[in-house]
Amino acid sequence: MKYLSTRLVYLYIFLFTVSMIAIALYMEHVMMLEPCPLCIMQRVFFIATGLASLAAFLHNPAEKGKFIYGLTAAGLALAGSGFAIRQIYLQHLPPDEIPACLPSIGYMIETDFPMADILKTLFSGDGNCAEVLWVDPVIGLGIPQWALVGFAMLAGTCVWQAIRK
Repeated sequence: MKYLSTRLVYLYIFLFTVSMIAIALYMEHVMMLEPCPLCIMQRVFFIATGLASLAAFLHNPAEKGKFIYGLTAAGLALAGSGFAIRQIYLQHLPPDEIPACLPSIGYMIETDFPMADILKTLFSGDGNCAEVLWVDPVIGLGIPQWALVGFAMLAGTCVWQAIRK
């Protein structure tokens, strides 16, 4: 696939992450679905992967830089997939094993919750993350499953970018 330049693929990766964030914002502000802590972390890693790809697009690196940017972006996508997997796990727990729900992250920040509690909630989720808010009516996947598909596509493409000649 010589016709797809490395630089162009990095632009496509960036645009894909922008579309994922646009979908998340649509679901939040139009569909009125409140993001849970794990959803917020998934957004952070979509943005981070996109920014790494944008930097690669702007920098237009040579072989060594292409490898570093590709693996960095892939690592960020894999980290994001870990949060999606955690949310899928929480959604499949029996009701009696679901962790307690906590206040929203915004409320925790506004009321000066200890930073350790805020970070613990962001990294491990709470009962709010176990709630299934939306399921695709055609394929039957929920939000974290679709995020996992997106992260897997990003990671695979980024690894391909890193190793292709």
